[in-house]
This record gives sequence, structure tokens and C-alpha cells, in this order.
Amino acid sequence: MPENAFASGSSEDGKVDLKGIIFHHLGDGYGWEVPFSHHHRIPLPIIVCGEDGWHCFMSSRIAHGETFDGFKIAEDGDYAGKVVEVMPDGSVKRPLDLSITKNVLALFISIALVLVCVLSVARWHRRNGYKAPRKGLGAIESLISFVYDGVIKSTLKHKARRFAPYLLTVFFFIFGMNLLGLMVIFPGGANLTGNIAVTLVLPTITFLVTNIFGTKHYWKDIFWPDVPLWLKFPLPIMPVIEIFGMFTKPAALTVRLFANMMGGHMIILVLTMLIFIFAPMGAGVAGATSVVSVLFSLFMLLIDVLVSFIQAYVFTMLSTIFISLAQEEGHHADEHNEHAQLTEK
Repeated sequence: MPENAFASGSSEDGKVDLKGIIFHHLGDGYGWEVPFSHHHRIPLPIIVCGEDGWHCFMSSRIAHGETFDGFKIAEDGDYAGKVVEVMPDGSVKRPLDLSITKNVLALFISIALVLVCVLSVARWHRRNGYKAPRKGLGAIESLISFVYDGVIKSTLKHKARRFAPYLLTVFFFIFGMNLLGLMVIFPGGANLTGNIAVTLVLPTITFLVTNIFGTKHYWKDIFWPDVPLWLKFPLPIMPVIEIFGMFTKPAALTVRLFANMMGGHMIILVLTMLIFIFAPMGAGVAGATSVVSVLFSLFMLLIDVLVSFIQAYVFTMLSTIFISLAQEEGHHADEHNEHAQLTEK
């Protein structure tokens, strides 16, 4: 879809382009939408490397099909909605694009939000010791305790402190992105966890942490599991299944988070678009549809707040389980660790 078609929200025949509006709000862009106006957008930096070097300018210069410094936003073809370089012969070429898009800026905002929340709690305890904070800081500390004590510590036992920084960061990062995605106005509105690229990176990090810090017993169970010999030799049936399972775990994390958050955003947008679908049927039908659509949209929005927490919690819980499975050290080592814990107590 062309960028200007998205901005106007209308197709060429004057009708409202419902499909364009929905996929525009679910996708990325070179500008940030202004509430209640599809004609104005907050411009973001365009950083591209073309045939003659680097160029940096604001997206407002190419927002409505305009060309600037030989660059424009493609309206159709393979690069529709992306910045392309117009060559002397009239053809277009995709340059190296390092632009600060809406999703990129939303990632920076989410990171800043997580840092502010967590460091604020750390600063409080540095000044006040073990005294419990109140209000907002108390709510954040309650979430930290809930996830750490209920998921991380109960699953990883004595190794909880080793992996807690990563797991808690993942929880608050996903939760923050989910909540920002539900907001209509800036700095919210970016559908980060509904972007497969974002939800693929996080499980990949979990995959790397799981396998890089995996124990010898874990790798032994991968390549030579405790099953009858005929399942391992001469045909390595079980080792192949175990190796395949290593990659299905992050794939499941990716699809679970992406599908749930994308589905929630899609439902709210479709319910809102019902107003425009039934508008030509008359004022009475349009009014009744508007009331029902707004009520159901608000209800789904409240449900999505809960889903935002659940998805962050489930992602953290599954990541913790996957890491704990890679920390198995065998029966003798487990008995030794349990004895050490009892001695410490």
C-alpha cells in the first residue's frame, strides 16, 4: 500500500480503505501517527546509504509521494512502503536503510521505560535498605518478587540468581512493549510484539542462553539420551528428535507471543472499522453500530491489558523452564546440590 494512501485512509475511488488502515496500524512506518488525523504524522529520521554515500533527512520530505535527494517511498512493487533510490534510468533500488522507524523508536522507548522502572527500585533500596517502597515503586517491586519467587527461583533453585537478570529483563521488556502497543497516542501505538521480527529475536536470545550455558549432562542427553540402543545406533533417531526439539522451543515462543498480540490488535481494529462499514446504511444503523463497536472495543482493550501481562509471564515462565532443563546435572549432582542447600540452611 502506498504511504500516502495510508495517511489519507482512502482508496482511489473515495471509499475508506479499511484494509489499508488496519494493516497500516499493524505495520511499521517512517512516521508516527497523530491521533484523530491520518493526514499528519510525526516525522522520523531517514538514514540511508545510496550510490553517492549517506543521506539523512526527515521523513516529512518524502511523506506524500515526494522525492528528496533521489529518494522516495515506493508506492507499489516489491518495495511498497519502503524508501527506495531513484536511479538515472528511472528504475528504483533499495538502499541500505538504517532509518529510525516507528518500531525502532518504540523499542528505544520501551528500553528506556524498563531502565527507569527497574533502576528506580534499585535506587530506593540503595537509599532505604530493605524498607518496602509504596505506590508505583511498590507495584514494580511486587511484580519483581512475583516473577522471581514464583517462577525463576522455584524453577532454577540455587541457579536462580545467575539467570534472573535476563529473565526479569525479558518479562518487563515484553510487558512494557505490550502496554505501549495498546496506547493510542505517542509514545504508544507501535505494534512491536505483533511484529514477527521482534518476537523472533527474544526467543533466539533464550535459545542462545539455554544452549551456551547448558551442562554436560544436557548435551549428553541431546546426542546420547538414555534410551534403548536401537533408538540411537545405527540410525540416530532420538538424537535427531532431540536436536529438532532444540529449535522447536524458540519457534513456539515466537509464534505464541506474535499470534496472541497480533490477534488482540486485529480484533480491536476490526471492531472499530465496523463503524465505517455500517455508516452508509443510515444514521440509525451507524449510531447503534458505533455504540456497540466502542463498547466491545473497550472491553477487548481491557482484556488485552490482562493478555499483555499473561503473555509476558508465559514467555518468562517457558524461558525459565527451557533454561532449567539445560541445567540438569544428573542424579548425583542434584543430590549434592540439595545437601549443600540443606547445610546452608
